[in-house]
Amino acid sequence: MEPNTKRESIICLFDVDGTLTKPRNKISDDMEDFLLNRVKPLTKIGLVGGSDFQKISEQMNGDSVLLKYDYVFPENGLISFKNGKETCRQSIQRFMGEEVLQKFINFVLKYLSTVTLPVKRGTFVEFRNGMLNISPIGRSCSQAERDAFEQYDKTHNVRKQMIDALKAEFPDIGFTYSIGGQISFDVFPVGWDKTYCLKHLEEDGFQEIHFFGDKTHQGGNDYEIYSDSRTIGHTVKNPEDTKETLMKLFNL
Repeated sequence: MEPNTKRESIICLFDVDGTLTKPRNKISDDMEDFLLNRVKPLTKIGLVGGSDFQKISEQMNGDSVLLKYDYVFPENGLISFKNGKETCRQSIQRFMGEEVLQKFINFVLKYLSTVTLPVKRGTFVEFRNGMLNISPIGRSCSQAERDAFEQYDKTHNVRKQMIDALKAEFPDIGFTYSIGGQISFDVFPVGWDKTYCLKHLEEDGFQEIHFFGDKTHQGGNDYEIYSDSRTIGHTVKNPEDTKETLMKLFNL
């Protein structure tokens, strides 16, 4: 990349969980300093996550995240912030309708009642503004239980089997299913993946949109935006790998 490229023509768009932070952890002081003091002077920076704003805020050291970064896109961009101000908000409830959502949620709870795991905790369905997040173990599990379920799921494919069952039960509902993180998967209307946030960037005329994510494989929640023709995709393994990739990209 040319070192004199103008900041206004490039944006680096980052997944948060697993890319800028360790799973469900806060961003490290070193990583935040690197982004704000070495990367941001060279490029616009945007954050896009499947989580709601509260979770992004928790992982990125508070609500000041809106002022530190140029764009923040919680819930795949269904909620959009630019330069600290909210610019858009969409709702899955308004889009899908209560009758369809309730039928779907009822089936999810019925299905989970038949699944036996090493442990189960609470909050199996989390209703977000732009999606449903479904966790077979329950989102209130501890970090140790998260880690254990992640390994268990790699062997037993709990999440994949559940998604297959949902697709079979609701073949025409118009939902997309995306496995991300350690314990859950996201459910949202077709087209409401992370590519949704790109529409907020189109009018700003970026010449390059670089996306960084750790779940860029097919079925992962970064796959659609990573493979989109409008982005230059970068697969990373963890925050340290993200930093190394940025150093090479900008000759830091």
